[in-house]
Amino acid sequence: MNRTAEDVLRDFSFRGISVAEWARSHGFTPSLVYQVLRSSNTPARGKSHSIAVQLGMKTGITEQDLDFTRSRNPK
Repeated sequence: MNRTAEDVLRDFSFRGISVAEWARSHGFTPSLVYQVLRSSNTPARGKSHSIAVQLGMKTGITEQDLDFTRSRNPK
């Protein structure tokens, strides 16, 4: 089950870290993390997608180097 923004914020509070601290330690800007947390839509791609996946707000993968040519041309 995916976590809500409230779940994430509660977890940050429990751990004693801020959203900005988490963002910087994971290579994101705090403003983008806050944007994902405030959004009513689940991000579909890019850094917002990666943030949502890493926060447990959606299922998915965050790999940026997928080689789609292999899956299209099996040998």
